[in-house]
Amino acid sequence: MIVTSAEFVKSAVTPSHYPPGELPEIAFAGRSNVGKSSLINTLINRKRLVKTSSTPGRTQLINFFLINKAFLFTDLPGYGYAKVPKSVREKWGPMVETYLSERGTLKGIVLIMDIRRLPGHEELNFVDWLEHANIPTILVLTKADKLSKTKQIRQQNVMAESLSMDKDDLILFSAKSRQGKDRVWHPIKALLDIPSF
Repeated sequence: MIVTSAEFVKSAVTPSHYPPGELPEIAFAGRSNVGKSSLINTLINRKRLVKTSSTPGRTQLINFFLINKAFLFTDLPGYGYAKVPKSVREKWGPMVETYLSERGTLKGIVLIMDIRRLPGHEELNFVDWLEHANIPTILVLTKADKLSKTKQIRQQNVMAESLSMDKDDLILFSAKSRQGKDRVWHPIKALLDIPSF
């Protein structure tokens, strides 16, 4: 996928703040500090369009990015980080659920998990919710470079079993080595139903 342009559009909390629903969207979600921003930046060949942080819980708004002037990537707030104030954590669930439920231009979601960490109840509940809501989901296991090839495969199998999925449905990805970049793009392009650029 050749990305010719990528720009930040706006941040939002409620539907009234969303950009006009005119273009197809792919959303990105995952636990705080799972490598969500790094994944998006790698996909669009930009180093810092989506701000990365070593401090979990930095993304507290829904951020919209216009890609190739043809579709949007939506960066959803990370979840599950205990040090974020409770009042902030309690807003995240309804904010994200409202977006996922009401955004008519949403074509699918990229759900990101750290390959080194087994899915917790939050991930399992989220996967169930997405399935119930009929939202197509692309599952990506980030930070694959932290494990040897043998351990990657072993962990992929274990995570697939815990999610009751086929291991081939879990894409191994590394922002550092760019492993899996094309494999992530393939289902995204299929969901967007647009020609390659």
